[in-house]
Amino acid sequence: MIRVAVVDDQALVRSAFVLLLRSHPGLTVVGEAGDGRTAVALARSARPDVVLMDVRMPGMDGLEATRTIVADERCRGTRVLMLTTYDDDDLVHEALRAGASGFLLKDVRPQHLLDGIEVVAAGEALLAPTVTRRLIELFTTLPAPRPPSAGITDRERDVLRAVARGQSNQEIAGELHLGYGTVKTHVSSLLLKLGCRDRAQLVMYAYETGLAVPGAPG
Repeated sequence: MIRVAVVDDQALVRSAFVLLLRSHPGLTVVGEAGDGRTAVALARSARPDVVLMDVRMPGMDGLEATRTIVADERCRGTRVLMLTTYDDDDLVHEALRAGASGFLLKDVRPQHLLDGIEVVAAGEALLAPTVTRRLIELFTTLPAPRPPSAGITDRERDVLRAVARGQSNQEIAGELHLGYGTVKTHVSSLLLKLGCRDRAQLVMYAYETGLAVPGAPG
């Protein structure tokens, strides 16, 4: 059972999300919040697996709430899936930098949202297709990449590039002719060595260090 908290300043929108989530047998709603400060308190007390977080809210917005939650040891197991009506390049970049594990627009289909929660709860990165395209375009405009860590192996670099292309562990295993368990071990090692919280941060690291290049073939 995946424990979910719903955060949105619009009560009607929040109620609709709660109703949808409660219709899914694999999810349970552990609380609701209408602003960022309440969201942080809820995350600390209820320890949800996933927080559905609105971005634009009065007072503490979703970005600041996300930063606070992911930095709090009491919320170590909590991941944030951001939902917004704003299809904004800088906002997506900020959200991922803040520690969000995924980013979807509020017009997402209900089943895609339910699937997305499961993906994020499992530690995968999740970006809406339009968001992904624009984020990759944004990476092409970044200044010269910072040097990558010297502590990762050549095979880990191969795995990291595949993660940056959005491939699952199963897909990476097939492409690199590795066992599924071996890929999982490499991903776990990368997270530890690079100090990344999840795959979303691995994707950002890969592009910001130049290990992955937008538009480059696999």
